[in-house]
Amino acid sequence: MLDAAALWYVAVSSVLTESALNLGVYLASVFRLNRINILIMNTPSNSLTSRREFLKTSALVGSVLAAPAILPGQLFTKENNDTLRVGLIGCGGRGSGAASQALNADKNVVLTAMGDAFEDQLQKSLQSLQKEHPETVKVTPEKCFVGLDAYQKVIASGVDVVLLATPPGFRPLHLKAAVDAGKHIFCEKPMATDAPGIRSVLESVKAAKEKNLSLVAGFCWRYEAARREFYKLVHDGALGDIRAIYATYYAGQVKPMPAASERPADMGDLEWQMRNWYNFFWLSGDGYVEQACHSVDKVAWALKDQSPLKAVAVGGRQTPNNQGNIFDHMFVVYEFSDEVRAFVGQRQVGNSYSDNSDYLMGSAGFGKIQGWSAPYIKGKENWRYKGPKSDMYQVEHNELFASIRSGKPINDGERMAHSSLMGIMGRMAAYTGQEITWEQAMNSQEKLVPDQLDWKMKLEISPIAMPGVTKLV
Repeated sequence: MLDAAALWYVAVSSVLTESALNLGVYLASVFRLNRINILIMNTPSNSLTSRREFLKTSALVGSVLAAPAILPGQLFTKENNDTLRVGLIGCGGRGSGAASQALNADKNVVLTAMGDAFEDQLQKSLQSLQKEHPETVKVTPEKCFVGLDAYQKVIASGVDVVLLATPPGFRPLHLKAAVDAGKHIFCEKPMATDAPGIRSVLESVKAAKEKNLSLVAGFCWRYEAARREFYKLVHDGALGDIRAIYATYYAGQVKPMPAASERPADMGDLEWQMRNWYNFFWLSGDGYVEQACHSVDKVAWALKDQSPLKAVAVGGRQTPNNQGNIFDHMFVVYEFSDEVRAFVGQRQVGNSYSDNSDYLMGSAGFGKIQGWSAPYIKGKENWRYKGPKSDMYQVEHNELFASIRSGKPINDGERMAHSSLMGIMGRMAAYTGQEITWEQAMNSQEKLVPDQLDWKMKLEISPIAMPGVTKLV
């Protein structure tokens, strides 16, 4: 004969069907059932044979299951099965890629709005996406927005999810607008180019949490299967205590600045700089912040997002860059607690040695990720990743939309702001030639992005930084 607990399991299993309950409610029910089962099993055995006591227990079980499905610190909401409408803000190569990945992430997602500062860029992106996703790109001419306020129009167009992929100087403004409007967000890296921008991002991150919005960051390596397993082993002690990390981002030059003579006569300062945004640090943050930020983020990941105490750096410009004002190389040394050091080398110069790797040195072993090859560890137990390969760009969107569907939002906000500030801190150290503390970086008052932008405005190009002369603000 089945005892009361077994009978209860049979009764519950008959109603916990997949069609009746979503996964969140099911797990919550199991959680409560386990608590009730413990209660029943701890009841003296003679009372379990009493029909009266069994009915009392059943009534208690029913009342608990009738209660809201709340787990500690987690509110399970109804699964979202509606069509999710996506708006793209920033229609360059990365934005177009993000839109394609969003459309591949879920069978019931459509792209309904696009915005960019420039018409030609938007139309090029739209044509490419229509060719790749003819059934799910539903962007009408009325939902194509151009200009400096295009982001506002996309957000107000009735979309559920926004993809932020403009030059990073605009990211804090666009992120705040999206969170204020209650949208789920994919936010490309880095998240700002200056400390005031980072502080704004942190405020938006907090607001997104309060509104239960998903906020997924474009630090894509954290969504790659091999590196997820590698860093989990590192965190579990496979290398012992981390003593030093050397991360490289040595690559070719990216979109060099055209000569001033190539500028059309009727093109204003703002458009000229935005058309060549990578070469201006107010827009890109410099190559170290915009590109090598992935290497910086992996350093942060290895050290469980611990903030560095301070940083020193060297850097400069070796190759001519016309009117641009970014460095083409930096080498930053971060100091952490317990005398741990992280070294990040960045160079973007053509016809030079290239390497994009991570070398981790611990008290009990060594870990290495060389380029795109499988990570490995030499330590107490040797290990090499042998699992399946994953498209990290696609995975981050898969997990974003899955979190929206399940009602369990992802929020990468704090770590994305942390890694972005680490990059800005390194640039500050290289530009000034000074030792920069974490507190100095976080509290810097240097605001690179103008408060008001206008196509006809006069926008002077800041001179390239000179270590020992350029001051920390």
